[in-house]
Amino acid sequence: MKTKVAIPTDDGLTISAHFGQAHFFKIVTLEEGNIESAEIREKAVHQHGQMPAEGGHPGQRMIESIADCQVLISGGMGSPVYQRAVNAGLQVILTRTQDIDTAVAAFQAGSLQNDPQLVHMH
Repeated sequence: MKTKVAIPTDDGLTISAHFGQAHFFKIVTLEEGNIESAEIREKAVHQHGQMPAEGGHPGQRMIESIADCQVLISGGMGSPVYQRAVNAGLQVILTRTQDIDTAVAAFQAGSLQNDPQLVHMH
């Protein structure tokens, strides 16, 4: 069974501390405990209080762009987009781990712990 993991990042190596402000997603596809592939996707970026000119809530657009993923690992995120991710069926794991490879390995091992204190209240 394949599992796609989405990770917000600015450099492809580290997990962004704030989901909404990251410029990219690193998408890691896991199959039978191995990394099958990895790709970088551009993502909608927003600053607090700004709405995109093309319409739609930026948080919704960000979640829609990873609709093919089952897991979201982030360094932190606002409560509205956190709820959108959970409602979309994503397993959300918030972590203080900064290195993407370390976090993915811990996820594969079943030892990556979710830290709900990393949900920012808006």
